Amino acid sequence: MSSERPEEGEERPGPEPSHLPEHDPDGLDLARSLTRATSKSTPAARRPRRSGDRPTRARVTGAHPDDRDPQTLDSTLGRLVAEHGWELDLRVQGVFGRWAELVGAEVAQHCTPETFADGRLVVRTDSTAWATQLRLLAPTLVRRLNEELGHGTVAVIEVLGPHLPTWKKGPRSVRDGRGPRDTYG
Repeated sequence: MSSERPEEGEERPGPEPSHLPEHDPDGLDLARSLTRATSKSTPAARRPRRSGDRPTRARVTGAHPDDRDPQTLDSTLGRLVAEHGWELDLRVQGVFGRWAELVGAEVAQHCTPETFADGRLVVRTDSTAWATQLRLLAPTLVRRLNEELGHGTVAVIEVLGPHLPTWKKGPRSVRDGRGPRDTYG
């Protein structure tokens, strides 16, 4: 049955009503209307506000990066180090790792850094002669280390000699004695 007349309740094809705006061919009008419709139907928007509720802003996403985007390992570790205050500790440990590069190969063969706390770097030498030599080089080393760690980080270098046997114990020890003299060193 090919009748030109529409049945009752069926809309007739024809020109659009004049009170509706003309359709935008790029689809932005449809996107805007969908955005408006979905923003009003979010669970937070449907929930009735209570007297103690603070108004919340919807989190808007866009083309700009935010905290939810994937982050590089470098930026994540940098933020973690900064939040915990580990910058100085990492720099000091880096100096311990590059000790030979900073003080020179010959000096590094005969001394090693042991601890660093409150601006005091403790260095252990393998002989008393190198302990004396390192005490003379201490101002130069302080300057060089402060260039690496930041001004004022290292205030004093404490030089310790080698671990030697003690002569304070035993059956033949003498109180206030001067020890073995030039046996070691």
